[in-house]
Amino acid sequence: PSRWAWMLMESPAVLAFALVYAAGRQRAELVPLALLALWQLHYLHRTFVYPLLTPSGRPWPLVVVGLGFAFQCYNSYLNARHLSELGSYPDSWLGDARFLVGVTVFGLGLLLNRRSDAILRRLRAPGETGYRIPRGGGFELVSCPNYLGEILEWCGWALATWSWPGLAFALYTIANLAPRAVTHHRWYRETFPDYPPERRALVPYLL
Repeated sequence: PSRWAWMLMESPAVLAFALVYAAGRQRAELVPLALLALWQLHYLHRTFVYPLLTPSGRPWPLVVVGLGFAFQCYNSYLNARHLSELGSYPDSWLGDARFLVGVTVFGLGLLLNRRSDAILRRLRAPGETGYRIPRGGGFELVSCPNYLGEILEWCGWALATWSWPGLAFALYTIANLAPRAVTHHRWYRETFPDYPPERRALVPYLL
């Protein structure tokens, strides 16, 4: 079932990340703890709250769940290991421009992502089927502001952690979500003759 599939697939990002982080020598230091809080702020919601708020869909193939689970194990290990063991984060990093800008971008992306998800959930009344054009918030500019928000989050994370694992995750997120945004945008335009022509797929005014 889709809800259980999603929770299982995403669960390493909460549980494996926490376990790997807890094994590191820097686990009690201020900056790694702040970055841990950012990561869990996203993934506790994404793993356990988001699927309960979202209407259940068609069952997922086990191979999809397994591949997603494997990726989350690998990605969580790399990022958690860097934070609590391999990275260098003195307390002064809290005042570094890279950290401050990164956290700001992460926060803006988080807000955009969650607000856009909420707009999509309200498109259908209980028991209603069919599709509508999303309106309001980031949807006034792009077809997939939820994807844009997630990309901003992990670009902000890459900047705040200033790490190779963070950069790799940001690039993976872009490679995963940008093509999907273009596909969704094309579907909207083909399905709705009155779809707003000024909307872009992912990046306002550009793409």
